[in-house]
Amino acid sequence: MGCAGSTPMGAPESDATKKIRKPKPWKHPQPITMVQLTKMREEFWDTAPHYGGRKEIWDALRVAAESEVSLAQAIVESAAIIVSNTDLTLCYDERGAKYELPKYVLSEPTNLIQDS
Repeated sequence: MGCAGSTPMGAPESDATKKIRKPKPWKHPQPITMVQLTKMREEFWDTAPHYGGRKEIWDALRVAAESEVSLAQAIVESAAIIVSNTDLTLCYDERGAKYELPKYVLSEPTNLIQDS
């Protein structure tokens, strides 16, 4: 029996209000151009809703992923998205649906080739 302000075990109340941060630097298996990265991102966002979850949550995550951190925080909070990893790679909606975002939609790799 818990008190009125207690939370279920394994579900810390801070999960829903975690502060978003930029992802850690990462490296793609092979150097890619911005055009290739953009194509990968478009393919992901076009197919992501087919893996489950709600389209409006996917849409909110896309806008958050493409925004500055402070705006992303506001978007995630207003859409009631539960942030499991602060870099947005793992999130849930209020119904418990899981949303996994690859790093390439959240930031650029360290081995990005500059288009000339």
